[in-house]
Amino acid sequence: MDAVTGWLPALTFILGLLAIILEIFIIPGFGVAGLAGILLIGWTVALVTVDFSQATEALVLALIATILIFIVSVILLSRFNFWQRVTLKEKQHKDTGYAAVQTGLGRFLGGTGITLTPLRPSGSAEVDGHRLDVVTEGEYIAAGSRIEVIKVEGSRIIVRVLRK
Repeated sequence: MDAVTGWLPALTFILGLLAIILEIFIIPGFGVAGLAGILLIGWTVALVTVDFSQATEALVLALIATILIFIVSVILLSRFNFWQRVTLKEKQHKDTGYAAVQTGLGRFLGGTGITLTPLRPSGSAEVDGHRLDVVTEGEYIAAGSRIEVIKVEGSRIIVRVLRK
């Protein structure tokens, strides 16, 4: 069995497929592994074809067909309001309780306040005049208890009951 018609195309196809799987599941984004996978699979196509110009023609036709199908799909999906059917129609407003992740919560570290709701283990508390979503280390804290911020991890504020 000749290497060009036997094991080499199978090896390049498997390596290309593994590179693409690696790119999708282990290395997010589009980088070296994805590009290597595409090149290896393209090389496989070139290896298994008898005529290189015929393979190139087939790849170019497949690329053109893919682009046309994509364009037609976008036009048809927008005509039938597909995106409105799969997206939320209601807007989230801050005054109804929706808020983006707050940054700079580290300033509350060591601050004291009072729980506004029971913490089971999460709830709301007022710390230094700000209403915050907080969690405990696992224990229950009743509403109205004095608390202390002991840790801030990103947008997660961890509190414990303040003992007198």
